[in-house]
Amino acid sequence: MTEINDTNQNERLDFVRQIVADDMASGKWDGRVVTRFPPEPNGYLHIGHAKSIRLNFGIAEEFGGKCNLRFDDTNPCKEEQEYVDSIIEDVRWLGGGFGDKPLFGSDYFQQMYDWAVSLIKKGKAYVCDLTAEETRQYRGTLTEPGKDSPCRNRSIEENLDLFERMKAGEFPDGSKTLKAKIDMAHPNINMRDPVMYRILHAEHHRTGDNWCIYPMYDWAHGLEDSVEGITHSICTLEFENHRPLYDWFLDALEIYHPQQIEFARLNLTYTVMSKRKLLQLVKEGYVSGWDDPRMPTVCGLRRRGFSSEAICNFCKVIGVNKFNSTIDFALLEHCLRDHLNKTSPRVMAVLKPLKVVITNYPEGQSEEMDAINNPEDPNAGTRKVPFSKVLYLEEEDFMEEPVKKFFRLAPGREVRLRYAYFITCNEVVKNDRGNIVELRCTYDPETRGGDAPDGRKVKATLHWVSAKHALDAEVRLYDHLFNKENPDEVDEGNTFLDNMNPNSLEVVTNCKIEPFLRGTKALDRWQFERIGYFCTDTDSSVEKLIFNKTVGLKDTWAKIQKQQQK
Repeated sequence: MTEINDTNQNERLDFVRQIVADDMASGKWDGRVVTRFPPEPNGYLHIGHAKSIRLNFGIAEEFGGKCNLRFDDTNPCKEEQEYVDSIIEDVRWLGGGFGDKPLFGSDYFQQMYDWAVSLIKKGKAYVCDLTAEETRQYRGTLTEPGKDSPCRNRSIEENLDLFERMKAGEFPDGSKTLKAKIDMAHPNINMRDPVMYRILHAEHHRTGDNWCIYPMYDWAHGLEDSVEGITHSICTLEFENHRPLYDWFLDALEIYHPQQIEFARLNLTYTVMSKRKLLQLVKEGYVSGWDDPRMPTVCGLRRRGFSSEAICNFCKVIGVNKFNSTIDFALLEHCLRDHLNKTSPRVMAVLKPLKVVITNYPEGQSEEMDAINNPEDPNAGTRKVPFSKVLYLEEEDFMEEPVKKFFRLAPGREVRLRYAYFITCNEVVKNDRGNIVELRCTYDPETRGGDAPDGRKVKATLHWVSAKHALDAEVRLYDHLFNKENPDEVDEGNTFLDNMNPNSLEVVTNCKIEPFLRGTKALDRWQFERIGYFCTDTDSSVEKLIFNKTVGLKDTWAKIQKQQQK
């Protein structure tokens, strides 16, 4: 696993950047560096796309080049403007600078069509009548060669006529395709007369009904790169076997030819990265939407409280490799804590309140305590926290019969209240069912904001909220959406859905929060002292405060590293 403290060096020395640096030194592209991030607008971006965004835009920034945000919008049946808008927002949030507006593959539909006509005229493409199922049968297998389509030897004139009529809408969906004429016995199955165009009488989100034939990805990919003058076309590893086809199309057309480079995609424990599966989770109601804080989508992580800085640093830490691997989710959380610890204001919140009455505190009196906003940030300043006779503590911070190593509040025991006083529990009040409903305590007025003058020590400091001043809130506690490290690892007859965690969300109502959060805005990040990091939810309002738990305080990554080193 990559060393965490070596993020900058790791970013400079990965193999993709080394290729770019060597090309710059040799003058291969006349000193130019042009990359692109080419998402298909058929879903929301996820954490795996964040790795690609930071790689492509990062290389452009570091080498003085540019990176295009280009939508590969060649499939009108699955693409929507909603996805385009969300992708633009996510790319900008992650620091992707692509100028005033993005580019679209659909901008080049006419040029792609003209190039297809050019291939037909060269005898390197033909119109085929085979159905999709027949095409699969004719393609052969990994161990057996394919066989020629009965349409393969049509004349150039006939192919030109049929292709023009396909464009004019004369034929129904699926009745004809345009295929490249390469080699049906090629050892790489992608080279066995691949489909370039299919008929789809569907309205496109940008071009409307101007087209009824649409280019396949393998055909469009290289052409889009060529039009834009891309120098380094950086793809994930599954496109490595498609590179010969990428090269063949560009060479056959004799047009500008970028270099395709493949790197390993991001795999994360307890997570699925398939857009198809993420869409299924949304459509079938397993989550509340694409921005559900349990989703690995960029918008879901943002709503949960992840910072763009933490995600970008995570991408630096994991580096860029040529081999597939799975990254532990704990490393992402480690990078998140590292940033939130430095930037998040501290506040006090009680999730499961237990009433505490300070019996010797003056009736009707209240005072304000000085609290540090963030000890990691010398410029964060302080705030005032109100204190009064009736307080709330966490239920779990009291034990009537304390077990060994439980140092928090118990009958007859003294503890410190954060920024306030020492208190001692004198009486436990229970209801008719025997449940504890109130603690009656006394305080030492000589211990305000610090230690006892006589030097006595306590073993615990607890957070609290004044009952008189507390704000009510709802807090949503999240766990992994799946209870298995590899959700796709299933028994026969099961699917990844059978590995979903039924306890991935716990909604806690009647939480009590200090009044400093009264004016909180959506996506504000906080550290609830002694509990974890939280984010104000986008559904939060003045009438109903809602907070999402981002991550706990305990960092498990160091423990995992120690186990790996044994």
